[in-house]
Amino acid sequence: MKILVVSLLYPLPGNVARGTFVADHVQALIKDGHEVRVVNPLPRMMRYQEARRSTLTGTARAPREFDHGGVAVFTPRFTALPEHPWPNFTAQSVRRKAKKVESWLGDWKPEVIICHTLWPVAILAETLAKRLKVPWAGVVHGYDFDVGINHPTLAKTTKHSAHQANRLVVVSQRLFDIARGIDIATEKLTMIPCHCAVEDEWLQPIKPWKGRWRKDRIDILFPSDPRRPEKNHLLALQAGEILEQRGWIVGMTTLKIQPRSIVWDRMLVADLTLITSKRESGPLVARESMACGTPVVSVNVGDVATYLPEGCVVDSYDATLLADACEKTLKHQWVENFTLPQHFSEEAFVQQWNQLLAELVEENQTTARL
Repeated sequence: MKILVVSLLYPLPGNVARGTFVADHVQALIKDGHEVRVVNPLPRMMRYQEARRSTLTGTARAPREFDHGGVAVFTPRFTALPEHPWPNFTAQSVRRKAKKVESWLGDWKPEVIICHTLWPVAILAETLAKRLKVPWAGVVHGYDFDVGINHPTLAKTTKHSAHQANRLVVVSQRLFDIARGIDIATEKLTMIPCHCAVEDEWLQPIKPWKGRWRKDRIDILFPSDPRRPEKNHLLALQAGEILEQRGWIVGMTTLKIQPRSIVWDRMLVADLTLITSKRESGPLVARESMACGTPVVSVNVGDVATYLPEGCVVDSYDATLLADACEKTLKHQWVENFTLPQHFSEEAFVQQWNQLLAELVEENQTTARL
């Protein structure tokens, strides 16, 4: 099947850590035999403006076309203002890129469009779907429902895009419930969690910690860029400080712009992964860390409570409780190998997407015959 992926986030030559969850989806589809191309609309900006957010790194000088992992990527530029005071202005700018995308595609016509994140790229996906007469599916990972539908200027546009998609895919039960709360019809709503894409070379059973209690060094991995305020790096530092007061020698590593292989290497050598985010859809790093053999301690965010062992999840943003959970997790011997639920596997992920895509194409063909 020919699939066009439209996404606000995708790895760039100057930022390989950007949008890796979308790249994982693309590679999974390609491995299953699908033909995929990617459109990654980027905001126009000067290089100094990239400092506003780590996901913007590499945006200012990104090439118009490039190849990532054997996939052709097109990056049309749209105009947007910080905090989106005039969303219709941005929407018009994004919509006007449809002709450029069609020109880039040439004779290659997709059978279906997958749009990762809604604002503002769902406007482009919807426009392309109408012009090419193909169905499109929107994918919500968190921001659109955690922030977008409550934003003073974006709420109306975000909700419109969510309702206009032929299918709306959410990655967790929490987002599913939010979608139902804004009256998305059950028959067009599907939950497909992102899969854990750790390669076989890095897969390890969880290793019990061995050392002198409250005397040895422990390496804690904070698996995010500390510059992103929603990742709540300060709370992680506070938990580390409490552990040091108890006698531990704490080293804390953060992740910024690194290739996936280096991220997984750091997960392999860490004693513990600590997640303190204020909002997450997964987070994927929790699953990847466990797959690499490193236990995870997390606040109750995203869907971590559905698969992490008891004692690894803390219900409040309290540094002392997080420190207690870290010690409890280190003390646990992990004699029984931990395995991630089957629905996080690539096989289950691709199977669900294949079923959804086949339904979309069949429905579109039926509509065309009527």
